[in-house]
Amino acid sequence: MAVPSQTPLQPPSWSRSVTETVRGSHQFTVRGFSLAKGMGPGRYLASDIFAVGGYHWAVYLYPDGKNPEDNANYVSVFVALASDGADVRALFELTLLDQSGRARHKVHSHFDRALQAGPYTLKYRGSMWGYKRFYRRSLLETSDFLKNDCLVMNCTVGVVKNRIETPKNIQVHVPPSDMGRCFKELLSLGIGCDITFEVGDEKVRAHKWILAARSPVFKAQFFGPIGKPDLRRVVVEDVEPVVFKAMVNFIYADELPSIHELAGSVSMSTSTVVVQHLLAAADRYGLDRLRILCEAKLCDELTPETVATTLALAEQHHCAELKSSCLKFAAVRENLGAVMETEGFNYLEETCPSLLSDLLATVAVVDDDPASVNRKRGVCGNEGAAPVESFEASERRTRRRV
Repeated sequence: MAVPSQTPLQPPSWSRSVTETVRGSHQFTVRGFSLAKGMGPGRYLASDIFAVGGYHWAVYLYPDGKNPEDNANYVSVFVALASDGADVRALFELTLLDQSGRARHKVHSHFDRALQAGPYTLKYRGSMWGYKRFYRRSLLETSDFLKNDCLVMNCTVGVVKNRIETPKNIQVHVPPSDMGRCFKELLSLGIGCDITFEVGDEKVRAHKWILAARSPVFKAQFFGPIGKPDLRRVVVEDVEPVVFKAMVNFIYADELPSIHELAGSVSMSTSTVVVQHLLAAADRYGLDRLRILCEAKLCDELTPETVATTLALAEQHHCAELKSSCLKFAAVRENLGAVMETEGFNYLEETCPSLLSDLLATVAVVDDDPASVNRKRGVCGNEGAAPVESFEASERRTRRRV
């Protein structure tokens, strides 16, 4: 008796909807808090813009409060959507840090607790969530949250995202590249080294083929038409040992090395000097990425004591962005007097008169544009790109024009 054939069953398909938050944090420090008092209700100090979940955000602190009816009795704090977006759903956490070391922080958090109406929805650029009465100002001024006239706040944003998982889009986790770590280990152990650099009183061993692959100068020196592939020893002049070692570390690891690891415990000013010399060495050996990394670090570490020497360095090595940052930093009225008292400024006067002309031109631009000074200080009024919608922490949502 014949058995009827059966149609083979296909395995069932499946999919999974996953809703989760993409989190990111930003620390906002306000120095000179007492000087910000008296700005008036509705005027604020703004943090730099930071990115979380594909959107830009900013923290707004109102020293005299957001609303006139509070008579400047409260400090207001809000988080604002600073980029274009419609119906962006997010959770927030604002933390005012206790600076006494006892970790008694003031925390307002939506994470790890149920919300009656779910995440907050921000309708468009300028929509805000926060607290009109974040902290009574008289209590804040006598608390451990204010130290040396400085406040520190952490803001965490969790943007709600939804994704669909199917068998096709489940991915195998690929670990990050460890090539740099492997090459650094090769260098530190001295395995296969075939060249020794004598730098001052120190000797630095390396591999000619790695140096040649990274630097056109080393490539020409060892393997060029008049290069010396059998060279075993090179005397390096006009470069400090710590700078040369930092440069070689970059060649192997492709990242800016820790100056503190190479030179031990050094001050911020000493670290800046090392980075300045490292930029010059990067330019000398054709290491463009290292030169740009040094530019970025020097931009972040500008002080009245170092800006003049950094400006001269930027001019000498044709670092346009670094030069522009130095000029803008020195031109700010609060910095200019201190800069003019430094030895570096005296050096500029003697050797680089054209830079003084550039500085005067930048000062003139800053003085003629008060808005640029306000932006540099983080002080804004009610005009232009001021926030236009706010959400109160009581979960009552109000829409009002500022």
